[in-house]
Amino acid sequence: MKKFCFSLSILLLSFLAQNAEAQLSPEVEKAFNEAKLPVVKERTNPALFSLPLLNGGNASLSSYKGKVVILNFWATWCPPCRAEMPSMETLYQRFKNQGLEILAVDIGEIPSKVQQFISQNAYTFPVLLDKDNKISSQYGIRAIPTTYIIDREGRIISMIVGSIRWDNPKVIAAFEALLKSR
Repeated sequence: MKKFCFSLSILLLSFLAQNAEAQLSPEVEKAFNEAKLPVVKERTNPALFSLPLLNGGNASLSSYKGKVVILNFWATWCPPCRAEMPSMETLYQRFKNQGLEILAVDIGEIPSKVQQFISQNAYTFPVLLDKDNKISSQYGIRAIPTTYIIDREGRIISMIVGSIRWDNPKVIAAFEALLKSR
């Protein structure tokens, strides 16, 4: 019985330690709150996937572990999606060398239309093609844009439905805090 209780105690301590690590630092949580970026109560692992890249090849979400990822579901016909993209590019240019990655997942459009839009606007972040809407369905996307923020450990820390200004000084400060945290 003592051996069982000892083993149970070790499992409980291990569980608590993992959950303690899963919490956002107070600085990051404060910065997200000030930027009005929602923080999910429980950080969960996103559904892993691999999709074709607009410029060829494939991208797998799991290959970005260790980076902060903005996973944005969008389409060229969506005015709010189009409105937020310039500020996403600004954020990407500012932090891409510090561990930020943006994965813009186009939902169900033909690649030539997406390529024309991306080229006309000179966006440089990776664009993925969810041609059959399989991944957007897996993520439960009901409105676009919908964006998930994934921390360096590969856990979802925020979900945003609707467009935002990614170059807002408070949003920039939130990403500075997140990128500095380990």
